[in-house]
Amino acid sequence: MTAYEVAVRARAELGEGPTWDAAAGRLIWVDILASRVHTYDPASGRRTVRTTEQHVGAAKPRTGGGLVLNLRDGVGLVDPDGTFRRLHHDPLPGRRGNDAAVAPDGSLWAGTMRYDEAPGGGTLTRLTGDGTAEVVLPDATVSNGTGWSPDGRLMYYVDSPTRRIDVFGFDGRRVTGRRPLARIEEGAGFPDGLTVDADGCVWVALWDGAAIRRYTPAGTLDRVLRLCLRTARLRTIRPAGRPWCT
Repeated sequence: MTAYEVAVRARAELGEGPTWDAAAGRLIWVDILASRVHTYDPASGRRTVRTTEQHVGAAKPRTGGGLVLNLRDGVGLVDPDGTFRRLHHDPLPGRRGNDAAVAPDGSLWAGTMRYDEAPGGGTLTRLTGDGTAEVVLPDATVSNGTGWSPDGRLMYYVDSPTRRIDVFGFDGRRVTGRRPLARIEEGAGFPDGLTVDADGCVWVALWDGAAIRRYTPAGTLDRVLRLCLRTARLRTIRPAGRPWCT
């Protein structure tokens, strides 16, 4: 048995996307439907909340400070002084930004989905710092977790309704050879956000499954962390006495 402690107690309509900002020493996460970006500094206990003008699917730290936001109508930047500006504007009625991840080269891979979760209504798009956008995966339904192997040669990806974690070859920009790494069995929930650890293992959170799973690079399930959930409460957790996972 592994003991856990609640690191942050926060109510959320749809709390997602916890990201550790190593440079600033803070945790970042979003409440998508409340249009809020939260931060928490565990050293000082300081918390902040920024309200966005649109639903916000993900918030990631920028190298020079500030944030990049995956919003309903595209991607925006928050500068270190708090100024907001658009990076990429791509509005489509009925669609919003969802999970996003930063690739080894610093580009943002931003997912989208339709509010009604219509099949094929979402995408995964690669964006660079000058606003150049390239759709990498069209016809996604609920574009979710994205991550890369430690050597940068593989990319892992979740389109939640497929109940799969997929793996691609990765050359630094393009993906090839999509195949299933692991399948989530019926009744266990749906794969959602993911991260890759230093051993190359994939950790995936199960929406409606109250668990986090760890899969080896071969696709073998080798660890399950079960969670106790409470209605309408986001519980961001960490192993007791251990640092945040990055």
